[in-house]
Amino acid sequence: MISKEDISAEYQKIQSNIVDGLTVLDGGALFEEENWKRLGGGGGRSKVIQNGALVEKGGVNYSAVYGKLPDTIKKAFKTDKEDFFATGVSIVLHPHNPWVPIVHMNIRYFEMQTGDETMQWFGGGIDVTPHYVIEDDAKFFHQHLKNICDKYSLDFYPKFKNWADDYFFIKHRNETRGIGGIFYDRLTPMNTEISWEQIFEFSKAIGNSFLPIYTKLATENREKHSTLEEKQWQYQRRSRYAEFNLVYDSGTKFGLETDGRIESILMSMPPMASWVYDYKAIPGSLEAKTLALLNKGIDWVNK
Repeated sequence: MISKEDISAEYQKIQSNIVDGLTVLDGGALFEEENWKRLGGGGGRSKVIQNGALVEKGGVNYSAVYGKLPDTIKKAFKTDKEDFFATGVSIVLHPHNPWVPIVHMNIRYFEMQTGDETMQWFGGGIDVTPHYVIEDDAKFFHQHLKNICDKYSLDFYPKFKNWADDYFFIKHRNETRGIGGIFYDRLTPMNTEISWEQIFEFSKAIGNSFLPIYTKLATENREKHSTLEEKQWQYQRRSRYAEFNLVYDSGTKFGLETDGRIESILMSMPPMASWVYDYKAIPGSLEAKTLALLNKGIDWVNK
């Protein structure tokens, strides 16, 4: 089994590579770096960009934390173990232009230790939240993810795609957060039939997929003209993103429950959002078309 130190080191490399690539892609701002320590053990490196040429607000965060699990997390994990270690990279980017989507990625490793017994797994995923769904972009995104998944297991993409549809679902709005992607958790050789080394390679492959995916989506749409009405719609869609992260997101809950760095945890919040009371999209509008595509089970690869 690969050591947690090796995993942390590789995740730090992925963070650095993504930051370097996004700096060039944005072309208008540099990332600010903050190194922080967690009171209960460990810490991380937050890299945040604001008011760039492409990205209005975003972050590429790395963390490696350890210590004692709070009772709430132990109950959620259905375990009586206490000592934990978690490391990962988490990304959220909110662009200026409403034709460029919000994008999120997370790769992570987690273990709990009690005496000689270790419980460990990998998790993560990547998903896209367009303000306006562009079907060709959605097809490209899902095909790219399928190509990666298929290298490790033909079961991965359909399983993880459905998992993302279910996970990134805003129940109180009865709509998906966006066009989904893949989501997976607690991957081990026992439930994947591949080795720890292969699972780790898969985790890194997802991390390394972020830059080429976002570069294509951003480059093709960043110069499109947007109207005031389209900007208002962008703020409306951002409000749904905020609702999901505050109400349902397990990473946000875990970070808050384990005394993580608050600014890093809430980095995913949009810089500006709008809650229009009882908003109704005009039938036949681009907004109505997007809402009609915020559903589970869409086969984007073959659509």
